[in-house]
Amino acid sequence: MAATRAPKKADPAPPPASPDRVPSAEPEFVAMCCALRVTDSIRAAAWQLYEKVLCTCGIVEGRLKKELWGICIFSTAADLDEMTFTFTELLKCLDISMCKFVLLVEGMEDSMDAISTKVHSILLRLKKKYDILFALYQKFERTWGQICVDQPGDQNSSELSSSSVLKLCWITFLLAKGKVLPVEDDLVISFQLLLCVLDYFIKLLPPAALKEPYKSAISALSANGSMRTPRRQSRSLRASKQTDTDMKVIEELCKEHGCNLDEVKNVYFTSFIPFLNSVGITASSGLSEVESISSKYEEMYLSSKDIDARLFLENDETLQDHTECLQLERTPTKNNADENPPGALPQTPVRAAMNTIQQLMMMLNSASDGPSDSLASYFNNCTANPTQDVLERVENLSCVFKQKFAEAIGQGCIEIGSQRYRLGVRLYYRVMESILKSEEKRLSIHNFSKLLNNNIFHVSLLACALEVVLATYGTLRNGLLNDRMMMETDLSFPWIINILDLKAFDLYKVIESFIKAEPSLTREMIKHLECCEHRIMESLAWQSDSPLFELIHQSKERDGPADPLEPSGCLAQPPPQNPTATDLYLSPGSVCSVVIPDIQPALLYQPQRPQKSTFLSLFYKKVYCLAYIRLNNLASRLLSDHPDLIQLIWTLFHHTLQTEYELMKDRHLDQIMMCAMYGICKVKNIDLTFKTIVTAYKELPNTNQETFKCVLIREGQYDSIIVFYNLVFMQRLKTNILQYASNRPPTLSPIPHIPQSPYKSNSPLRVPAGNNIYISPLKSPSKASERLLSPNKMTPGSRILVSIGESFGVTAEKFQKINQMMCNSDRHLKRGAEASPGPKPLKRLRFDMEGQDEADGREQLSGESKFQQKLAEMTSTRTRIQNQKLNDGADISTPDQK
Repeated sequence: MAATRAPKKADPAPPPASPDRVPSAEPEFVAMCCALRVTDSIRAAAWQLYEKVLCTCGIVEGRLKKELWGICIFSTAADLDEMTFTFTELLKCLDISMCKFVLLVEGMEDSMDAISTKVHSILLRLKKKYDILFALYQKFERTWGQICVDQPGDQNSSELSSSSVLKLCWITFLLAKGKVLPVEDDLVISFQLLLCVLDYFIKLLPPAALKEPYKSAISALSANGSMRTPRRQSRSLRASKQTDTDMKVIEELCKEHGCNLDEVKNVYFTSFIPFLNSVGITASSGLSEVESISSKYEEMYLSSKDIDARLFLENDETLQDHTECLQLERTPTKNNADENPPGALPQTPVRAAMNTIQQLMMMLNSASDGPSDSLASYFNNCTANPTQDVLERVENLSCVFKQKFAEAIGQGCIEIGSQRYRLGVRLYYRVMESILKSEEKRLSIHNFSKLLNNNIFHVSLLACALEVVLATYGTLRNGLLNDRMMMETDLSFPWIINILDLKAFDLYKVIESFIKAEPSLTREMIKHLECCEHRIMESLAWQSDSPLFELIHQSKERDGPADPLEPSGCLAQPPPQNPTATDLYLSPGSVCSVVIPDIQPALLYQPQRPQKSTFLSLFYKKVYCLAYIRLNNLASRLLSDHPDLIQLIWTLFHHTLQTEYELMKDRHLDQIMMCAMYGICKVKNIDLTFKTIVTAYKELPNTNQETFKCVLIREGQYDSIIVFYNLVFMQRLKTNILQYASNRPPTLSPIPHIPQSPYKSNSPLRVPAGNNIYISPLKSPSKASERLLSPNKMTPGSRILVSIGESFGVTAEKFQKINQMMCNSDRHLKRGAEASPGPKPLKRLRFDMEGQDEADGREQLSGESKFQQKLAEMTSTRTRIQNQKLNDGADISTPDQK
C-alpha cells in the first residue's frame, strides 16, 4: 500500500569532469559562458544540469539547445549566488524575449523539475518587476503624448526636444524608483512617483511645447513668478521653493489620472525632492545631464543584476510583448457594463488600480477618523466604557503598522503607511458601527460591554479593515501576474495579522460579519476576503500555535474523546444560521444564538442531547465544504471513469479531519486530500500515481508547488508529498485504509451540503465557454429599458445585452447571434473534451527519499518531442487567453485610451 518507486536505472554516471573539460564538446557553450563571464565552477555545474535535462528529454538541437544552455547557466548561477551577468545580458546573449524565457523555464519546471525553489522565486521577482515596468512605460508613453505638442524633428529647440525630455524623464523615474522605492511590485506608489517626475519635467518645457491643460498651468505659474526662474538656475533651489500653492501641474496630472492629490503630494515632498538632492541634481546644463542620469541608473542596474528598463525607450525585443505574454496595458479588462457609463474608456491595469482606489476613497471620504456620535453612544451604553481603550489601541497599533510598513516598502514611505492606516481606521469605525446597529436590531439589546471590551475583537476588526485597504492598493499588483506566476508580495495576506500579532483563527471569526456589514465593498474586495478566509481554513488556522487546537481539546474533554467534532449526519444538512461576530466573540465555545429552524414544536420540549451549535462545529462545517469542493474538482480531472470512488475518498478525508486532526498541524488541507485519494486508489487497484495527482493538482486555481514539494514530516524536517504519505499518513491510517479493501467497508460519510456563498454579489456571472456572455440580475426595469432601448446610450459591448423575461426592442437577429455564439461554445467544449486526455504525469519530481519518482508504467515520449510538446501546449494556451482578452475588449477599445 506504500507509494512505490521506480528501480534505480543502470545508466553509468559520467565521472566528474574538470571545469576546463566540461564544455570541450560544445564550443558554443564555452563561448556563451565566456560572454556571460561565468566562473569555471558555474560552467561545470551548468553543464551537469544540462546533461541532467538531456537524460530526461533526449537530444535537443538548434535554437532550443542554446536556450536550454542559457536556462541552465542562469539557474546554476542563481542557486549558487554567483551571478556575474545581468538578466538583460542573458536575454541579449540568447536573443530571446523576457516572456519567452519565462515560458521555457515553466516548461522545464513542469516537465523535468529541474528548477529549484530559489531560482523559481528569483524568476518570479524578475517577472513581477517586468510586468510593473511594462505597464508603467505604456502609461508613461501615452501620457507624454497627451502632454507635449508634436514637434517634427524638434529642429527649433534641440535642447528641449520632446524626445530628449521623454528619454531623460523616463530614466530619471527609473533611477528614482530604484532609489526610494525598494519594493518593485507596488504599482500605485510607483505611478504616483512617475507623476512627480512628469511634473518636474513639464516645468522644464516652455508653454508653447505643451498641450492643455498643462500649457495654461505653466503660463499661470510663469505669470505669478512662482517657478519660472532662469533655466540655468539651480534646480535644487527651484525645487526647494516648491510649496503647496505651486502644485497646479500635479493637480492637473492627478485629476487626469484619477489619483489622490494628497497621496501624490506626500510622495513628492517625502520621496521625490530628497531623491533629487541625493543624486546631486544641482545646476541646469540643459539635457546634457541625460548621460549623467543614465550612468547613475546603469550603476544601479548592474548592481541589481536584473532588467535594463532603459531599453523600453528603444522598443528592444527583449522587453517587447509577444503572443506568449498578455499585453497588460494594451489589453482592456472586462468591465461590468452597469459600472461604466456609456462611452467610458476601457479599463487598463493602471486605470483599474486608480478606479479601485477611488471607490475606496469615495466610501471613506465621509467617514470619521474617530468614533462617530452614534458609535460613541454605544460605547457610553456599556457597563464598562471602552472608549479610552479603543483610542489607545488604535494609536498604539498605528505606530506598529507605520514602522512595519516602512520596513517593507521603504523608510521614505512611512507617511504613505500613515495614510493607509488612517483609511483602515475609518473603515474599522464604520464597520463596527454597522455591526452594532445590526446586532441591536437582531438581539434587542443596547449594552455590548462584553463585546466592546474584547481586545481580540477590536484587533481582528481593525486587521480586516486594513487588509481591505492594502488589498485595494495592491489589486493591480496581484492582477498583473498570470495564475502560474502568482507570488506573495511584501504586504499581502497574512502580513497584516503577523505584524499585529493576531491569530488567523481569530480573524476568521470576523470576516463574514465584516462583509455583510459593509455593502459598499467591491466585488474584488469581497472575493479577496473570501480567499483570506479559505487560506485560514486550509492552513493558517492549523498552525501549531493556533487557538483552534485548544478549542478542539476543550471539546474533547467536555464531550469525550470518541465524540465526533461534527456528527456525520449533520454534514448533509445546511447550517442553521451563520453566526455573527458578536456570537463568536461573546461565546466562542457555545454559540447560543444559533437556532435550528423548521423543527416541529413537539420536539422542542422533548429531552434530548444539546445540538452541537458551537463555533468549532460551525468552523468544521465550512472546512468540510471547502475540502469537498477541492476534492470534487481534483477527482473530476482524474477519476471521471470511477465516480464511485469519490465518496470513498471523501469518507477517508472526512475521517482524517475528524479523528486524526493532529495530521493537519502545520500542514495543508490539500496534502491530506491528495494522500486520501492516493490511498483509496491504491487499495482499489486503480492505477493513479502521485505524479499524475500532482500534475492535475497544479492545474487547479490558487495552488502552490510548495504544497506537494515541501510537506512537514516531523519537527524541522520537510520532504515531498510521497514521503509524507509513506512515513506519516499511511502509518497513522493504515488500518482504516485497509478497511476499504474488505467486503465490509466503513460507513460512508454523507456528501456535505454546499450552501450558496454568503458573499455572492449582484455582479454579472460569465457563462462558461469563453465567449462574452454574462448573466446579471435584473435591475430597475425603467433603467434597464432605457439602456436597452437607447442605442445612443449604449457602449458597443452593451448592445448585445439581453434581459430574459423583459419586453425590449431588439430583433430576432440578435437572438440568432447569441444562439450561434452558444453553439460555437458547445463545439469548442466538445473539441476540448475530445482532445484533452487525462493529465500527463510529471517525469522528474523528486518525491521519494532517494530522489526517484515512482514508476507509472506509461510509455514515454522522446525527450525533445515531449519538451517541445509541453512548450507548444503552453504557448497555445497563452495565445488562446491573449486572443480571448483582445476579443473581450475589442468592442470597447478606443485609439486614445489612457
